[in-house]
Amino acid sequence: MRSRPVAAALLLACSASSEAAPAGLTGDWNGARTQLAEGGIGLRGDVTGFAQGLLEGSGRRDAATTGRWDLFADLDLGKLASAEGFGFHVHGEGRFGESRASFGGQLWPSSAGSALPLGGASAVATSLYLSKSLGDRGRLMLGRINALDLLGADPVIGGWGSQRFMHFALVAPPSGVVPPTIFGGVLAQRRGATSYTLMVFDPEDRTRDYGLDNLFSTGVNVSLGATRAGNFGGRASSLGVTATVSTKRGADLEDVLAPPGVVTDSRKGSYNVSLQATQRLVGDAAAPGKGLDLLVKAAIADGNPNLVRSSLVVGLVGTGLVQGRPEDRFGVGAFYYDFSNVLQDSLDPLVDFRDEAGLEAWYGISLTPWASLSVHLQAIDPARGNADTAVVGGLRLNVRL
Repeated sequence: MRSRPVAAALLLACSASSEAAPAGLTGDWNGARTQLAEGGIGLRGDVTGFAQGLLEGSGRRDAATTGRWDLFADLDLGKLASAEGFGFHVHGEGRFGESRASFGGQLWPSSAGSALPLGGASAVATSLYLSKSLGDRGRLMLGRINALDLLGADPVIGGWGSQRFMHFALVAPPSGVVPPTIFGGVLAQRRGATSYTLMVFDPEDRTRDYGLDNLFSTGVNVSLGATRAGNFGGRASSLGVTATVSTKRGADLEDVLAPPGVVTDSRKGSYNVSLQATQRLVGDAAAPGKGLDLLVKAAIADGNPNLVRSSLVVGLVGTGLVQGRPEDRFGVGAFYYDFSNVLQDSLDPLVDFRDEAGLEAWYGISLTPWASLSVHLQAIDPARGNADTAVVGGLRLNVRL
């Protein structure tokens, strides 16, 4: 499997929505799960436990334990209601245990799975949308969409923090203009070797807001992307660019320390432009469950009102490459975030707010066909300037239901 552009990933994920889920802890429910899938109801889910602690650095040294559950329902309305090509999709999620997800003074959470969904641990349906296939090369999605679901089929980033990397910047690299849960539409279209994506959505996070009254009241976000799939050195590769703009007004970061009661300026408009390249280094299409994939993603942004000025994310993930351990996986990733110079200058000298960079290495051991245990080690140069370099260790147990 190679890293896929968003459009291709959407086509793959939605086209397989009514297939039976892979074997999990609960099995086939005496044949009921397969029968439901054949009738147009695809059900799957997993439970993940996390344990993380600060090994070196500034802050509390006690470990934090938390967990999350994710349940997915994909309904094929062509089979259920004779609405050919239509589907309805739900992603319910929640957390339990401690809520701590950051250690040592960093801005981005060390565990994306422990930080999401936003707004607390109670259950919430972060994806609740309708889809329509446009032949075998296009897909339209409308409704509330968990932005991480759009990355679910990528073998390097994505994975909700429960599948591959744990650190937020390596799971869903923040852009400053795409909230965790969007409300709007996504159009994916493939023409030849090029995949195109158009997204129009409300700029506010809709993780816990089901109402429609205030949609687009603060502006609108538009994202355009194009990715060209190719072949380099005899192995699959891709190169894509995505531009996202927002009309939402944001606080002028020059006034971040203005005294209470003082009227401050606001700025209209924000953007993020990213370039992403992927390359399969080991493996080919004949061995889809075995390989080594590289991803490089670089982005620039406005830096005011966007907190982000630029970023660089590099990830390497291997699957089935350890002799005698065909289901084991491992990964190494690095990130660098150049935060707003305007904000840093405004905070100086009262607050030392710097750029943030980090590394993560992990190894996932397949315990059974439905359970894996992974060991993670992170080294982070935190944004909080008076904090030492943080070394964070973690364990993660994922069980597919």
